[in-house]
Amino acid sequence: MFIEQPAKFLRWLYPLALWRMDKSQRAVYLTFDDGPIPEVTPWVLSVLEEYGIKATFFMVGDNVRKHPDIYEAVRMAGHRIGNHTYNHIGSLRHGIRSYLRNVEKADELLHTDLFRPPHGWMKPAVYAAVRMRYKVVMWDLVTRDYSTRLNGRDVLLNVRRYTRPGSIITFHDSLKSHDKILYALPRAIEWLQSQGYEFRVFP
Repeated sequence: MFIEQPAKFLRWLYPLALWRMDKSQRAVYLTFDDGPIPEVTPWVLSVLEEYGIKATFFMVGDNVRKHPDIYEAVRMAGHRIGNHTYNHIGSLRHGIRSYLRNVEKADELLHTDLFRPPHGWMKPAVYAAVRMRYKVVMWDLVTRDYSTRLNGRDVLLNVRRYTRPGSIITFHDSLKSHDKILYALPRAIEWLQSQGYEFRVFP
């Protein structure tokens, strides 16, 4: 649960980031990290279209450079775009200036006001600097679809166990998660719909 739903002290580290949306609304916010890639992202788009759902894709700039057609398909389908740095870099291994340059390099392709740090961590000074330009979006539930220790049923169980009103739910449109979300994503959407959840994107 420490990973699936972050502990309170993690939320205190970034108090003005979005961890969970309005608790009084029976709504969830689907997000996808690390794309776009041709092996997974188009399939995710087709699933979302089938169910009539809009989501937010936190994209790696270099993947957008390699696959601009997929980026454009996501945008044209009406989904929200978020910045996930240009090279999926972690803040702890980079200075403030180099990290911010990487973020801005990604935004030359992404053109967005949303940002999510890879690995969910930033140095306090980086967080303060990024917040001057972006809305920082974290998560209320990470499905752990990237884990080699879990299968698709485990990922679906995480969604069913930890989702609550206002949850920001994180999947990954990446090769690591591909086999798990093939099973879990459609079933998670159907379960959420059966529980009366509305799907929203960030304002």
